[in-house]
Amino acid sequence: MKIYRNIALGAVLATLVVLPVAAQTRPAATPASPAAQTTNPVPEGKIALIFSDLFQDPKLGIAKITSTMTALNREFQPRQTDLNSMAQRIQALQDEITKGQGTLPPKDLQAKVDQLDQMKKDYQRKGEDAQSAYTKRKQVMFEPVQQDISNALAAYAKSHGIAVLIDGSAVPLAYAADVIDVTRAFIIDYNSKNPATAELRPPQ
Repeated sequence: MKIYRNIALGAVLATLVVLPVAAQTRPAATPASPAAQTTNPVPEGKIALIFSDLFQDPKLGIAKITSTMTALNREFQPRQTDLNSMAQRIQALQDEITKGQGTLPPKDLQAKVDQLDQMKKDYQRKGEDAQSAYTKRKQVMFEPVQQDISNALAAYAKSHGIAVLIDGSAVPLAYAADVIDVTRAFIIDYNSKNPATAELRPPQ
């Protein structure tokens, strides 16, 4: 089973100021000079960069992601152990068939081949069932984590005067100065406010 690695956390955060519509009795405005007839000025604010793939670093990333992944893998470890055991039995029988060719009676050899085919089918079916269950459970466990991180990113940006936050892990970048990278600062801030000790709901 593949370890869950891909979490989409790109965000664009903008602050808009909405002005009330003027009353109809307001006198007509004096036409502006051609020099003044330009686009609205760019609002003040910073552009910052974050690399969401680093959230998954086991040592320096977001602790809640690491703990959730650990809990997910622990939950499915019995299935993985069973599949590993089946694979070993299949290999052992395959070796037995290979050594028995030319020495075992054809009837006995065919019986082993039939047994091997059935074991392979059972192994494939169990593997597919386990992968499907793993994928569904992964989605259930990580969905609230993703939403919580997304909300925290928005709050972090607003509190630090960031108008636009770009996920460098999702958007190709030709160049970006290190000074606008807030990945590590956000991770530290998030981990301090969200310890990885919260209990996870068991599967229903």
